[in-house]
Amino acid sequence: MLWTIFVILLVLWLVGLVSFHAIGWYIHILLVLALIVLLIQLISGRRPVV
Repeated sequence: MLWTIFVILLVLWLVGLVSFHAIGWYIHILLVLALIVLLIQLISGRRPVV
């Protein structure tokens, strides 16, 4: 679940970086959120149940 959120935020950041250069602060917020989600996933260390 967290990996999905991380990927979505990362993709939104990349799209925003390319297309919406005028609102740079929003793009950086998305990047920070994606990094926070990644850190939470790495720290918790739980494996998804398949």
